[in-house]
Amino acid sequence: MNRIFRLSALALTALLCSQAFGQTAASTTVKDHRTNPDVFFLEEGDAPNSLYILPGPPSVESVQFMYDKSRYDWGKSIRNTERGEQAFKDARVEGQNLPDAFSEAFGVLISEDNTPEIYKLIVGMREDAGDLATREAKNYYNRTRPYAFFEEDTCNPEQQAELSTNGSYPSGHTSIGWATALVLTELNPDRQDEILERGYQMGESRVICGYHFQSDVDAGRITGSGIVARLHADPGFNAQLEKAKKEFAQLKKDGKVKPGKRPLPVHADQK
Repeated sequence: MNRIFRLSALALTALLCSQAFGQTAASTTVKDHRTNPDVFFLEEGDAPNSLYILPGPPSVESVQFMYDKSRYDWGKSIRNTERGEQAFKDARVEGQNLPDAFSEAFGVLISEDNTPEIYKLIVGMREDAGDLATREAKNYYNRTRPYAFFEEDTCNPEQQAELSTNGSYPSGHTSIGWATALVLTELNPDRQDEILERGYQMGESRVICGYHFQSDVDAGRITGSGIVARLHADPGFNAQLEKAKKEFAQLKKDGKVKPGKRPLPVHADQK
């Protein structure tokens, strides 16, 4: 009887240890609002599934890939220009300095001190847009990035090793940039042209630097749009959005927001 009791106790201990290990493992692999609420509003499964939404990336034999190649060559050709310098700076837009990258277009400095609620909103949705929105397609296709495919350096070689750890399609940075632009436009529609142009530029900078194919960037704008639509159904996001709107209204009332100029665009082929 004692032997049976000891065996039962051992079995129970093993089961409890197994469950505890499983919970620990799960907590280290889950990457969403539950484990990092500072940069996620959503949980896994909440975001639109990029694998269902997007077609596969172009095959190397396709006409679409010929366009990708032509855009890659275009990007390399302008790296030593003012626009190329902007792309280099955009390549270093990471984490907490993302809001500042939109400050000029938004018309007021977006920072933790100056605009805490707007800052919290933008940083808080960053990985919803950059990770959850793109995760399924990235993992499934695991597309080789253009600099690795063509065996050439990017505009910032020091980032290449890090970027090679995940797939190129769709572009997570583009998704973040476009989603951020959409939300900031909702806050400040008077500067919608400047804000959306800035969001568009952040995607094109990925092509110029050689980090992404054009089709990666185009797909990233789709995932960025989709995640913003989904975020508007999330109570936590909506609560923070309302705080940001009130903060912006006060800034505007105090005369701290630059008005939109909306100059006529001058395209490269018109210069």
